[in-house]
Amino acid sequence: MHSIYNVIVQISWFFLKILALFNSKLKLFVNGRKHSFYLLDNAISKEDRTLWVHAASLGEYEQGLPIIERLKKEYPTHKIILTFFSPSGYEIKKNTSAADVVVYLPMDTKKNAAHFIKTVHPDIAIFVKYEIWPNYMKVLEEHKVPAVLISALFKKNQIYFKAYGGFMRRTLRKFSNYFVQDENSKVLLESIGIKNVEISGDTRLDRVSEILDRDNSLDFMEVFKNDKLCFVAGSTWPEDEAILIDHINNAPKNLKYVLAPHTIKKDKILGLAGAFTKKTTLYSKIDSNNLRDYDVLIIDNVGLLTKIYSYANIAYVGGGFSTGLHNTLEPAVFGIPVIIGPNYDGFKEAEDLAELKGIYPIKDQWTFGELLKKLLDSPEFRKKTGEINAGYISKNKGASLEIMNHIRELI
Repeated sequence: MHSIYNVIVQISWFFLKILALFNSKLKLFVNGRKHSFYLLDNAISKEDRTLWVHAASLGEYEQGLPIIERLKKEYPTHKIILTFFSPSGYEIKKNTSAADVVVYLPMDTKKNAAHFIKTVHPDIAIFVKYEIWPNYMKVLEEHKVPAVLISALFKKNQIYFKAYGGFMRRTLRKFSNYFVQDENSKVLLESIGIKNVEISGDTRLDRVSEILDRDNSLDFMEVFKNDKLCFVAGSTWPEDEAILIDHINNAPKNLKYVLAPHTIKKDKILGLAGAFTKKTTLYSKIDSNNLRDYDVLIIDNVGLLTKIYSYANIAYVGGGFSTGLHNTLEPAVFGIPVIIGPNYDGFKEAEDLAELKGIYPIKDQWTFGELLKKLLDSPEFRKKTGEINAGYISKNKGASLEIMNHIRELI
């Protein structure tokens, strides 16, 4: 089976290189990997001690960041190597100061895995959530490098728990320790003979909890909000915006609206701004406008959304009508109600908070309008809903402390 897997990887890489000629994201995926070994060879010497953290994309990076920061503090003489699989993680965080070296993870071929582990020679390998690569795991085992899986979340429909999943089960068993988010994940792992499992929770809860300790003030938001209630929609897609635009255009002028679209390409932003009948401006133009006079502010920049959520009385998180739900914990930590689209299966925090009634999923424009009206008309309901979100995060944080206690024993 391993031989078949290696053939599949080689064929996949061949076709990805062809498809990259016609797709900008795949072009980043392919071309970025051409520089991985060059960057590693020039940053790491044989004498260096290193710690390797792998994250599939941006969401997994956020989960791994509390561990990375603790590693950096406790092991200052080690170099931290951070790898990404997806361009949506690497291209945003390639210059992060959290790690000493940031690269795309080379494709999981036997040759790449051997070269990578020889070059990096890590004291430990930390994989975030679920990305598990057979050749890398095999080489780590051969070099007796401990590997741990953190913030993992398993579902019964995954290949590891299928009759035909023996090859991937054998790969999964190569980890030294498993830190999972919930009881169900532990039960599933134990059902296939994996016993070294701890229910530590989601490290992202630690990450978002730290947001409350920093300065979240933004001068332009102070002016724009102007003592009015504020609705913030973050990481929105066209499917989300179709619902929001129509509602905002027909809503009374007693609420300020901030939209931070997932895509900030100029044509998309200008099209979105032009769809509003209320007075609308862009973040890039705030210096030339009196923000108090505007009803809608569109954020055509990255890196501001988390702080903007601190000014929200109600938040909407996009992706639940399209590609996949974005981060609901960032607004939730500020103790405000959160609205999402209907597709949130597999996002444990959203599932938990929807059940607790801190997050409310909507199905369409009508359910959105009814829910928003209820939240605006009832300060008590709005406050209670927000408190559920803040309480959930406060109660369930602490995963990174537990994980670090075990990692220290392995390094």
